[in-house]
Amino acid sequence: MADYIVRATAANAQIRAFAITSRDTVEHARSAHDLSPVVTAALGRLMTGGVMMGSMLKGEKDLLTLQVGGKGPVRGLTVTADSGGHVKGYADCPQAMMPPNSEGKLDVGGVIGKGTLTVIKDMGLKEPYSSTVALQTGEIGDDLTYYFAASEQVPSVVALGVLMDRNNTVRQAGGFILQLMPFTEEAVIAALEKKLAALAPVTTLLEAGNGPEQILELVLGELGVEVTDRVPVEFYCNCSKERVEKVLISLNRKELQELIDEGRDVELNCHFCNTDYVFTVEELKQVQRKGHHKK
Repeated sequence: MADYIVRATAANAQIRAFAITSRDTVEHARSAHDLSPVVTAALGRLMTGGVMMGSMLKGEKDLLTLQVGGKGPVRGLTVTADSGGHVKGYADCPQAMMPPNSEGKLDVGGVIGKGTLTVIKDMGLKEPYSSTVALQTGEIGDDLTYYFAASEQVPSVVALGVLMDRNNTVRQAGGFILQLMPFTEEAVIAALEKKLAALAPVTTLLEAGNGPEQILELVLGELGVEVTDRVPVEFYCNCSKERVEKVLISLNRKELQELIDEGRDVELNCHFCNTDYVFTVEELKQVQRKGHHKK
């Protein structure tokens, strides 16, 4: 099953809901960055939450960036998503390790540690919208839940999960976000709270063969779910040699000349997808000429 997000409403549009299966996307990140299992779980959850939040954006060119900075071994995670199901991300310390937590599970909160979550929305305005909140647990789902309540004043439930296989590839990944509209009735909230209290973890639901539609049916079925949209999801990076070349053009003449004088190929790496771009000395000279014309 290829990755996708389902958008839905429930209880006569008193609740808006998003659910996702993101196994291939998270596995792509794990493989591209050679992530340790606990970092795969951490970045996988942030990408899963981020791409659902990206799908809430209105404009085609709108971009959402989530940055987690913590005192734990992974130090930082960065994820960028757009409104069309594209997401990319990286970890500052991809190989960070952490012993299992008290329940014997991957300790995402521990590998991140105390810190902050910053949400940046670039909607083509002069200044991007940016909001920073303290991490609540570092488990990502709780932290995004807190962000919605504190920064957007939208009562939300964010559930995210990544299950690793014994060979350290991604077995399951996915999640859901539920948001209450301001006019949600108390009876609906009570029914939802009761349902969520008895609900199995996301990865258990996925492992049992439930897709995004079935997960929303399990959570919201009695409240009447209406699926409004399905959006394919993929790990996608828009880097290219041309874009990386612009970084070289932006160097001052002295720095560029020093690179040329060294007489060696220069290798630049894209953080997001870990692709290396090699520029030969001849190509560096061409870049220098382009930069010179611009000045």
